[in-house]
Amino acid sequence: MITTDKMLTDDEAAEMLGLRPQTLAVWRCTGRNSLPYVQLGRAIRYRASDVQAFIEANTKGKPTPKREKQTA
Repeated sequence: MITTDKMLTDDEAAEMLGLRPQTLAVWRCTGRNSLPYVQLGRAIRYRASDVQAFIEANTKGKPTPKREKQTA
């Protein structure tokens, strides 16, 4: 199966998550979070869709829609 999903470096994935690349390295070593990654030799890459799914899965609460003012 061929996908066109962009592969992100540590720096790119960390930026997308608002984290430092070192944090992702710790997560990989400790298994602290379930962010999937691909290891190509010594290179680590993240699928952009996996990073986005990780963000969605870890989003807590839902935004509430704005209520319109009711006139009497």
